Amino acid sequence: MYVISKANLVSVAKYLMYIASIGKLLKHHSTAKMTREKPPLSLSLAACIFLTVVVVTLQYDTTHAQVIYNDTWSSLDKRPLPDWYDKGKFGIFIHWGVFSVPSFGSEWFWWSWQGSEPDNATVQFMKDNYRPDFTYPDFAKELSATFYDPNWWADLFQASGAKYVVLTSKHHEGYTMWPSTTSFSWNSMDVGPHRDLVGDFAEAIRNRTDLHFGLYHSLYEWFNPLYLRDKANNFTTRTFAEAKTIPELIEIVLRYRPEVIWSDGDWEAPDFYWGSTEFLAWLYNESPVKDTVVTNDRWGYGIMCRHGGYLTCSDRYNPGTLQRRKWENCLTIDKKSWGYRRNAPLSDYMTIEEIITTIAMTVSCGGNVLLNVGPTADGFIDPIFEERLRQVGQWLSVNGEAIYESVPWKHQNDTINGNVWYTSNNSSGRSRVIVFAILLKWPSDNLVSLGSIVSSSKTKVTLLGYDEPLDWVEDEVAGGIVVSLPSVSPAQMRSQWAWTIKLIGVESFNQADRKSVV
Repeated sequence: MYVISKANLVSVAKYLMYIASIGKLLKHHSTAKMTREKPPLSLSLAACIFLTVVVVTLQYDTTHAQVIYNDTWSSLDKRPLPDWYDKGKFGIFIHWGVFSVPSFGSEWFWWSWQGSEPDNATVQFMKDNYRPDFTYPDFAKELSATFYDPNWWADLFQASGAKYVVLTSKHHEGYTMWPSTTSFSWNSMDVGPHRDLVGDFAEAIRNRTDLHFGLYHSLYEWFNPLYLRDKANNFTTRTFAEAKTIPELIEIVLRYRPEVIWSDGDWEAPDFYWGSTEFLAWLYNESPVKDTVVTNDRWGYGIMCRHGGYLTCSDRYNPGTLQRRKWENCLTIDKKSWGYRRNAPLSDYMTIEEIITTIAMTVSCGGNVLLNVGPTADGFIDPIFEERLRQVGQWLSVNGEAIYESVPWKHQNDTINGNVWYTSNNSSGRSRVIVFAILLKWPSDNLVSLGSIVSSSKTKVTLLGYDEPLDWVEDEVAGGIVVSLPSVSPAQMRSQWAWTIKLIGVESFNQADRKSVV
């Protein structure tokens, strides 16, 4: 018989009271506005759920006892990341919202226009193109989603080689891309496309692909009066967090079951204001995605890069060195905006070579890549984005062995060749570790120096996408080995833009410490 600890009983009780209070808030908001579907959690439902948890936990044998995470960072940070995330390596980010209508400047358009320090170009854009009494919410009716085909989106993202997707459910503007029970007349069902954009996409991803579905959610909203009041009170009141943020998070989890919760908009308020640890404890212990969900590190002022599931540390974070914790490099194909821009020149878009270089560097250093595209207001993904994604998929179809399920090697960048980044795959056991050297530039003489490689009598060298083994010799001067690439033009190779040399039977230690062959 399992004897539940006093600490766990207290924890369950806290969750019960916490979710019960959320149930009251959802019930209040659902009846205060126009009639819509019942909120996902009522007071009585919350009570039943968590009382059931207590009973089931007390009845379970110790061999089946689930680890319970408390609502503290010291406890939450001990939760292992579900392994699908580290194995997947590559995901697609999608920034879509009302900001896609003006499609000028960036997804921060509203703030750039009417925030504390307005951007002159944005202010002038509005003066030149819209009537004086035009408001930002007026843009929402033009978010038509006329050409939004979630099945086509799903097929494109599958073709890109991605293993997960993250769609904006709500950005800092507060507009929700689903019929939220807490965002009345400011959601995709009430104004704009009049459809559940999140739900349609989630269904397409699950029906047509093997990708993991995830959602981005902004904790704060620039101009929400409840948030501004709490902010004026120095966050000693929590009206906005209790009435809006946490109910929304619970709603999207129960309704759409995302396996990624990509939190943002956290930086102005501390984590206790947002109720972050209480939410994460519920998410990890009791939610329908508790066994598979991953989260990031944006849960309150001072939390980023310290606590959470995986670390993001900043947008476009790419340290170039191996990190102690799992991390993610989120970046966007349009270098100057996450949302769609109508006036973006070609030079503002990442080239396929830049994207693949970023993937190689990031994965070599133990990170994942989350690559962003910005659809138009009518739900169309521009050809420049489509081309880049299909190119990445083409490259991964040849070189994916060096990316998916790989682990960092003892070296990341080669010691003498800056155009080489390493990964490895030890899934076959210690006696058969495979090292991959991702080559970013094809040398004019077809010779590649690999200073980090210590050869042995068992060393075999091949090139992914090429059928014949490669010749190599030891470099008696610089150390390492020199590999002879095929005497053909790189354009004739199956792989384009970057190439992967596969090495079996190389030393597992530095040259000065020759001990074993892997």
